[in-house]
Parts: sequence; structure tokens; C-alpha cells
Amino acid sequence: MSGTVPNRSVLTPVPPDSRHPDTAHPGTAQPDNIAPWSTDPYADALRNGHGPLFLRRADGWLLPLDVERWCGGADAADRSALRRCEGPVLDIGCGPGRLVAELATHGHRALGIDVSETAVAHTLRIGGSALRRSVFDPLPGEGRWGTVLLIDGNIGIGGDPHGLLLRTAELLAPGGLLIAETVSPDIDERVQVRLYDGRRAPDGAGGPDRADAGHFPWARIGTPALLRYAQPNGWHPVDQWVADGRPFVALRRDRRVRTVSQSADTANSAAVISSQFPRKTSGDSPLAGS
Repeated sequence: MSGTVPNRSVLTPVPPDSRHPDTAHPGTAQPDNIAPWSTDPYADALRNGHGPLFLRRADGWLLPLDVERWCGGADAADRSALRRCEGPVLDIGCGPGRLVAELATHGHRALGIDVSETAVAHTLRIGGSALRRSVFDPLPGEGRWGTVLLIDGNIGIGGDPHGLLLRTAELLAPGGLLIAETVSPDIDERVQVRLYDGRRAPDGAGGPDRADAGHFPWARIGTPALLRYAQPNGWHPVDQWVADGRPFVALRRDRRVRTVSQSADTANSAAVISSQFPRKTSGDSPLAGS
């Protein structure tokens, strides 16, 4: 689980040639606003394999983050989502990489993206493929992915479910599948939060946090709310289920919807995506384990 605060301008389509897989270089500069998920509390929790780690609202409300589960292997609830995947899979906010590693173990083509260098490095160490990239950056294989995953609360990235669904539609092939984990019950909440490890004194201790103290927008979305956002925008629900108390939704992108980044000819899409999978490189966006 790792996201970024989207700059509104990046939700606007950019020229197709700048988003073609062949030009989505791993060294793409990271925008300044990805800093929250690259800070010490998150990186330390991933290195240690456990929390405490929270999303902390300005009024002091805490949402615990399940770092231990993220750093473990895929569990039964995860596998209930993974077995529904179709074609090459893009895991947005892959965190320490348990999902892409599980898919790789079973021979499934999968790529994780995360803005945290620590998360990407962990993913590579356990056998997954990953790029250090925001979902709002140019990405390999845009318009050609068979499945996109938004698990572990990542439907909340950017605090704008509508904008995130638009971006996800750009990434998927026509008829592609989005598998999202939601929250229970029917919540549709936008909040300003910051990462907090429960040990460091938050800014503004003794009162509400300062509005400028590293906060970023996040959303918490239940299944009914997600469906309300999705259905008017070319998404069709194909499955809903609960596994180990975790609610999931599978949405299919309308085959008639096309985006500016999608090639008219998708016959060779698998080969194009395959060419973008990890190979050894340098810089802050590692593409291969070693």
C-alpha cells in the first residue's frame, strides 16, 4: 500500500508518444508530492516487517496499517483476488510485493509499481517485478494491461476515486479487469492524513496537527460507493465477494471505451508489455533483482 498525491494536471491526457511503453523510461523524475510514502516511518516499517504504522488525520484519528500482513506471503483472501486475474497484471501501490511475487510463482506476468524505493527493493528481493513509479506517471503498456489491482486500501490513492478510476481505465485494455479492495460498510470518505508510527511526537503535539505538516489526501471507499463512481463511467461490476472479512469488487472496463494512450492495434499487446518487464538497470527506479 503506497500511493501519491496526484497533481491534477497529470489526470489530463498527455501526448500519446510520451506515454508509449517504449518511452516510459525507469529514470522518470519523481514529483515532489510523492514524499509522504517515501518517508522514514513507512520505509522503517517495511524494513522491520512490522508496525506500528498509521494514517493519522489532522484531528488525531488513526487508521492502523497492516504492515505485518503486507510483508508476509499472500494469504487466502489475497489469493481469492489473484485467481480472478486475467492477462498481464499491474499492481498499483504494490508495497513490499507479496502479490506480484505470488503471481510470478505461478507463472503469471505481473508488474508492481510503488513510489517507495524500500518497497520496490523488497519486491525485487522476493522475486517480484517492480518499478519505482506513481500511478500518475507514464507507465509501461498503457492501454494494454489485462488486470489492474488496487488492493490494501489503494483505491484511496490521491483522495479522488473518480480520478483514479479514470487513470485505471487508461491503463487497461478494452474489456480489462479492475480488482479493488474496498472497506466496510458503505463509506465514502475523503480525508487529509499523514504517516505516523506511534512513537514520534506528531507536529502540533498537544493539539491538532498543523494543516501543512506533511498531510496528503486519502479516500476510504465502500463497495456501494465504488459502484456509484464506476457505473456511469464505463465500468461494469462482474463480481463482489468477502474473504477473511476483506471486501473485494471486480469491475470490467467497457470494451467500447478507448483512450488517447491506446494503440488502434492491440494484437501484439502481450509482446509489448513483456518487453517492459524488469531488466537490470541503475538509478532510483530499480527494474531487476540481483
